Amino acid sequence: MKVLVLGSGGREHTLAWAIAKSPLCEKVFIAPGNGGTSQTGENVQLNPNNFDEVAGFVAVNKIDFVVVGPEDPLVNGIVDYFASDSRTARIPIFGPQKAAAQLEGSKSFAKAFMQKHHIPTAEYREFSDKEFDKAKSYIAQKGAPIVLKADGLAAGKGVRVCFSENEALEALEDILLDKKYGEAGAKVVIEQFLDGIELSVFAICDGARYWLLPTAKDYKRIGEGDTGLNTGGMGAISPVPFANEELMQKIKEQVVDRTMTGLQKDGIPYRGFLYFGLINVNNNPFVIEYNCRMGDPETEVVIPRIKSDLLPVLLDAAKGSLPEDSQIEVLEQSAATVMLVSGGYPENYEKGKGIKGIPAKSESLIFHAGTVNKEGVLSTNGGRVIAITSFGSNLKEALAKSFQVADEIRFEGKYCRRDIGFDVV
Repeated sequence: MKVLVLGSGGREHTLAWAIAKSPLCEKVFIAPGNGGTSQTGENVQLNPNNFDEVAGFVAVNKIDFVVVGPEDPLVNGIVDYFASDSRTARIPIFGPQKAAAQLEGSKSFAKAFMQKHHIPTAEYREFSDKEFDKAKSYIAQKGAPIVLKADGLAAGKGVRVCFSENEALEALEDILLDKKYGEAGAKVVIEQFLDGIELSVFAICDGARYWLLPTAKDYKRIGEGDTGLNTGGMGAISPVPFANEELMQKIKEQVVDRTMTGLQKDGIPYRGFLYFGLINVNNNPFVIEYNCRMGDPETEVVIPRIKSDLLPVLLDAAKGSLPEDSQIEVLEQSAATVMLVSGGYPENYEKGKGIKGIPAKSESLIFHAGTVNKEGVLSTNGGRVIAITSFGSNLKEALAKSFQVADEIRFEGKYCRRDIGFDVV
């Protein structure tokens, strides 16, 4: 079968890599892809948010299955568009419909959903840009530390954890008044700070059933010791050492089951990847956020640990026909991903820096994120440039291998966090 993967990052490179290994796969197209995805399939210059263009390509090229990587087209309703277009109505597409994707597209929708269905999360209030003074008063009332979140999509950068009231007021001005995150900041969610340790849980859902994937933990801050600005993600590990049987049972019963049941009760059955960003507080899970797709760089650390053929699983989920019991086999080895980023990221950075030193043969997996290949010359084309994933008998061994490859790859301004896994290894 012919498969189209929409997106251009490390997540999409990883998904295309896994799909291409399937005996069912005749060819993978990646739209628009990056400088590394062409090693796995054929890059196609399509804008994932131009639904008419995508549907036309699917029809003309007789694509059998579409996998949506990033959140934007899902939140904007690509699944609904495919269902309504005669050219694509019968083509299975993996991802949630627009109503379900609101779990990521609107923080206020997600918080109200959790409150309604008794899913553990932090206490919160939401304020519009016309309620700035009320939001200021709420911050004064609650004190610090406190968390502010732009309501809409902000590429993983719209969350501000503030450890003083002044810091919180600055964040409030950035979001509501200065529109640092654009229309994503038309509303702000202000919530209680929870003191614990984070982890990521992922499910493949078919509208009624779900299969859990391996756990992961990502590292969002740019600086070592989890300091500095939020990024899209600087690295990840899998599995999570503290995700013991008791905690995972609570996550399943209190979070995943209630979420799936709540979606069905609300008439918005969910098909696709569902990401649960969690914080473990004294071995009790609380939901920080939902994503309507796989995380990045968690995809690069989770998907390579799956031994099973991923393509038929995604296809069954898209068709609403996952078997009742999970049949996913997982490697027992630990995996660790280290992200190489451009100098200046997540703020201003330059593109077009030549990349050298990528090993021709390596035990590690190299997934491209922000790269471009022009006439055989590979260059940087984004903030997060390359993800390196390695395996080991334990996380320490896997991390050492990834850092070794990270040292071999060279481009001007290259930076990576040297402490990925510092809090669990």
